[in-house]
Amino acid sequence: VCCLPIIVGGVAFASLKKGDDGSYSLKFDTTALVFGMLANSFAAFKGGENSKLLSDKGVAERYGGVGNQFAVTQIVGFLILLPIMFATEGDMLPTFVEKLKTDSSLQFNLVMSGLCFYIYNELATYTLKVTGAVTASVANTAKRVIVMVYMAAVTGKVLTNEQKMGSAIAISGVLLYSLIDDLMKSKVKKA
Repeated sequence: VCCLPIIVGGVAFASLKKGDDGSYSLKFDTTALVFGMLANSFAAFKGGENSKLLSDKGVAERYGGVGNQFAVTQIVGFLILLPIMFATEGDMLPTFVEKLKTDSSLQFNLVMSGLCFYIYNELATYTLKVTGAVTASVANTAKRVIVMVYMAAVTGKVLTNEQKMGSAIAISGVLLYSLIDDLMKSKVKKA
């Protein structure tokens, strides 16, 4: 938990935009920030609940494995989110359906995106067997920074100094978080 301010600070620093007058301001979409924080909170909650289920042998046997447990979690999550989707984007549904019927690249990208997301999250659920919910949440935060840097490299977009520095701080915080247990164990053994 002590590394969280470093990670969040790095992400905030990467979001700084220099104005024409030389002053800095945070550059981000507030709606995206709110929904991103909600998504991370729910992901941490889901990770914690999945971790509890994985440790209960009776439940794990009834599900028939981690893969089935993950599938049930996804279905329940989908059903919970349907009303929110209809409330926020329901008026765009007819437009989406019409585009989906006629645009083959949208069809392909939608299927591939869903498939990759499902596989990624199922592997993350398997990972919960060896890590905790907080570790999974921190890794999820790091993933966003790594994706930003990777996409900048792929698209050729030049990162600002603030984005480079913020990304380095956030990634360093995640690295420190992942190593801190080992560092603390070695100090305890020496004492």
